[in-house]
Amino acid sequence: MVESGKFLSDSNGRLDKLLSLKLGVSRNQVERLIKSGLVRVDGKVTTKPSYKLISGMSVEYTFVEAAKEDYSDIDIDIEKLYEDDDILVVNKPSGLVVHPAPSVKEPTLVDWLRKQNIRLSTISGQERNGIVHRLDKDTSGAILIAKSNFAHEKMSEQLQDRSMGRYYLAIINYPLKDNVIVDKPIARNPNNRLKMAIVAGGKEAKTAFAKVAKSKQDSELVAAKLFSGRTHQIRVHLSALNRYILGDGVYAPQKVKAKHRIYLHAYLMYFIHPRSGKRVEVLAPLFSDMKSYIKEKFDKGEDYERIENSYIKELFEDFDSFSTIS
Repeated sequence: MVESGKFLSDSNGRLDKLLSLKLGVSRNQVERLIKSGLVRVDGKVTTKPSYKLISGMSVEYTFVEAAKEDYSDIDIDIEKLYEDDDILVVNKPSGLVVHPAPSVKEPTLVDWLRKQNIRLSTISGQERNGIVHRLDKDTSGAILIAKSNFAHEKMSEQLQDRSMGRYYLAIINYPLKDNVIVDKPIARNPNNRLKMAIVAGGKEAKTAFAKVAKSKQDSELVAAKLFSGRTHQIRVHLSALNRYILGDGVYAPQKVKAKHRIYLHAYLMYFIHPRSGKRVEVLAPLFSDMKSYIKEKFDKGEDYERIENSYIKELFEDFDSFSTIS
């Protein structure tokens, strides 16, 4: 099936973004369309997805059905932790990108969801169907998917008022002195656009860290609770404590080379169910790499053996006992 069309741009912006909105398909599909020479701007073929359109420019396209996404070769094993008509919670593996983007060439979590024929909300647009929040590519753990627009709206509200959240587990390079709350603003690092940093005037950010267990060497298993949702928040706030997560190739000192993925895991998710109004808690088991490290480096009988729902929550019951850095 071949569909051709023509329209005048009614705003300024990237060609791939505006064409994606016009056709109602993903940016990945549009990118392939453009690079295949099937798009003309003011009568001239352009193969640059980032081409800057100006309002009033003429855009012609030939949309080939074969350019649609093919999910048949996606072979990803993802564990479902909770599912009903409105909500799905999965245990995202490390290395899996959450949603498609022009720079992403490998299959994503959204691709996997579509292959499973899981009904997804449409509020966030074609590329982010169902995605209420995100996890970094190398962070593993619980992530919530909205299967209906009703659920998506309700869960987005809970993200804002913090009635939905997650407790994280991380293995850091050196033990914390004590349980601590870091209350420092975060913004884009002015010297490195790939990193975030503590910046005066940045967005408000607050993280509580609780000690769980010290290894036989110097590393420590800690739990983290977020009071805000900034990019790289846990990693940036740990850097304020002169600590970093094992495997973090971005925030660790340059002399430290990552030998494995970052040991950061969204372990326990909680939210209010959008229909029943009941509190739901979902635990995402650690993946084998973190479990193997803990088994090898930590003494048997240590607190890590008590890592389970109630124990992690109990660590954060008395914030008055935490020191505060602001």
